[in-house]
Amino acid sequence: MALLQPFRALRPTPASAARVAAVPYDVINAEEARALAAGNPLSFLHVSRAEIDLPPDTDSHSSMVYQSAAANFTRLRAQAPLVQEDEPSLYVYRLRLGSHEQTGVAGCYSLDEYDRNLVKKHERTRPDKENDRTTHLLALGAQTGPVFLTYKASQAVDVVVSRTTVRKPLFDFLASDGVTHTVWPVATEDIAELVNAFAQVPALYIADGHHRAASAARARESATSAGRGHGPWDAFLAVAFPGNQTQVLAYHRVIRDLGTHTPETFMAAIGAHHTVRAGGSVPERPGDVCVYLAGAWYTVTIGPAAVGDSESAQLDVSRLQDAVLGPILGIGDVRTDPRIDFVGGARGTSELERLVDSGKAAVAFSMHAVSVDQLMRISDEGGIMPPKSTWFEPKLRDGLLSHLI
Repeated sequence: MALLQPFRALRPTPASAARVAAVPYDVINAEEARALAAGNPLSFLHVSRAEIDLPPDTDSHSSMVYQSAAANFTRLRAQAPLVQEDEPSLYVYRLRLGSHEQTGVAGCYSLDEYDRNLVKKHERTRPDKENDRTTHLLALGAQTGPVFLTYKASQAVDVVVSRTTVRKPLFDFLASDGVTHTVWPVATEDIAELVNAFAQVPALYIADGHHRAASAARARESATSAGRGHGPWDAFLAVAFPGNQTQVLAYHRVIRDLGTHTPETFMAAIGAHHTVRAGGSVPERPGDVCVYLAGAWYTVTIGPAAVGDSESAQLDVSRLQDAVLGPILGIGDVRTDPRIDFVGGARGTSELERLVDSGKAAVAFSMHAVSVDQLMRISDEGGIMPPKSTWFEPKLRDGLLSHLI
């Protein structure tokens, strides 16, 4: 089952929602956050990336940053203003980007189910990022950025969602990145039906936000250790989208240097074991990887993983690592190797070309996107995807719905 719980949302007024809402804290760096928030004192980036209001050389994990985040949150609550609902509710949250549209259910989801793996994961979290978001959450006393969940589509859920979206929305605005965000409160008389519909959903899957969920779990441990018993900290804020609407883009790789290889010897090393043909910047099928090197594109067919390998080992990012990045370029742990970087699919192959042509990277790999079905199968078998395997687009916004704990 999937336990969905109404909550008393802290939210901006409709008039200020567009100015408050901010991109997730972890998709931009401090310099980008500073530029996005410039001239907008209501931007939630002043809370989620509070280092932007401190000297540029400030350590993003220093106590000053968390103190600034808490102070900015208090200020924003007064100035935006942010208001807390009188009664617990649920929300329907729609994202629209171009011709793509996906509609999810925003609410609180059970940390007990998270701990029992009924909320399934597909990536490992990093302790330093967990520490950061846990400290940030506890400093604010609030979960301010929702986890992005997906689930196998449910007709019972769809019925309530469809009924909700014909009503007047609470928020409806076009963000600067071209994404339209529309949020409706679920009618009081429909809340129980929606909760019951989710109770029939066999599992939830974390698509994006593993560190947010893990931090919520750690914050609950802190509350329990302090003898606070049960309370709002027993749940985490999330928006759950049906898998048949969830859009996954590729996560590309760029490498800063070719090690001991020249462009010619590098392509020869690949060609010794894999099929290479000229042209192609976007892989047409799984098993193909497009390579941009010295101003030219190539398509490499890496081929399938060994029979009996796990679902995770069969992903193209795993095959690229095992066939090229490791043995030819000497890239070992992609989590820590400074020679590798990653480019989300929303930026397109033009960004790969720019990085290589500018000399910031020596070679770029354009990947085929992982499917939602693959994500679910890997999660179901308890597998872990390699880092930076999936890029979910469009993104939810921070600050629209917060959960006070």
